Amino acid sequence: MTMNDRASAYGKPHYRLPAEWEPHTRVMMAWPHAATDWNYMLGDAQECFFNIISEIAKNETVLLVGPEPPGISFENRLAEAGVRENVVYAEIPTNDTWARDFGPISVTDHEGCIVPLDFTFNGWGSKFAAEKDNLVNSRLCSAGVIENVTGTDLVLEGGSIETDGKGTLLTTSRCLLAPTRNPGLNRREIEEFLGNTLGCDHFLWLDHGALAGDDTDSHIDTLARLAPGDTIIYTGPGDEGDTNNEELELMRDEIRALRTREGQPFNLIELPLPSPIYDEDGMQLPATYANYLVAPGYIYLPVYNQPAKDKLARQMMKIAYPDHEIISIDCRALIRQHGSLHCVTMQLLK
Repeated sequence: MTMNDRASAYGKPHYRLPAEWEPHTRVMMAWPHAATDWNYMLGDAQECFFNIISEIAKNETVLLVGPEPPGISFENRLAEAGVRENVVYAEIPTNDTWARDFGPISVTDHEGCIVPLDFTFNGWGSKFAAEKDNLVNSRLCSAGVIENVTGTDLVLEGGSIETDGKGTLLTTSRCLLAPTRNPGLNRREIEEFLGNTLGCDHFLWLDHGALAGDDTDSHIDTLARLAPGDTIIYTGPGDEGDTNNEELELMRDEIRALRTREGQPFNLIELPLPSPIYDEDGMQLPATYANYLVAPGYIYLPVYNQPAKDKLARQMMKIAYPDHEIISIDCRALIRQHGSLHCVTMQLLK
């Protein structure tokens, strides 16, 4: 069966990709271990992951995957935090920890049944090893942890798409049209496939927004996010002279020109760009506040020990989500491996 045949087959019951702010009951994460790229800073990485896990587990279940459980010290700290019962483990081999990009993308069919889709993950266009991460979802299904996982040979990462749950999909051409992901497929063919698999029929493409140090080819979840009420929250230009400013200014112009399916402009909320953060070799890292996770009643917001900008980001998020509690989590450790909070989490509908 060809890729387009598969897409047509998926369309036979109609699928819908829910918005992230709709109800979900679990968040999947992958624990950093010594065989990952975190090895050189493993303690800092595990501490950051613990902080994220313990905050999320106060409100919903965390499904934590990895080749072995984190250990008794981790268990004791969860117990002290009062969240031990809300963290469950699945012993699954992993290459790394970016669950947003290899985790299942949950859709619902016309009867409301949940179908976790297992898109192909090839390490962001074969940049990094991914053979274990690409099998996580099928292994979770085999172990009975997640039911009804449906595979597809389209290469797609969860961080590359945003939806409002009503058929609008926001993405970037640099990522979805990268020849290292789905060579031979053009924009129309990708739209057709995603229309059938995700139930989307209103596609919004951004051509600009490339960030220094970004390995993902411009994942949308570092740049712009859809929010309730036909709102787009986006990363604005940064300090004077920031390397990213030209691309972010061009992206802002593109976002201002986008229209809803009814032909109206979106409500726009601009997030500050953190002041530049550099790695040990002097490379600027792709830190943004757009890499947040939405959960029922809560926003988990990455912050970077930049008090004024961290505060402004919280204020902007509160405009978009006035009824949500904003929980700030220091993600300076995560950005050292070129990702942040949303990148290491994937919401599951059940």
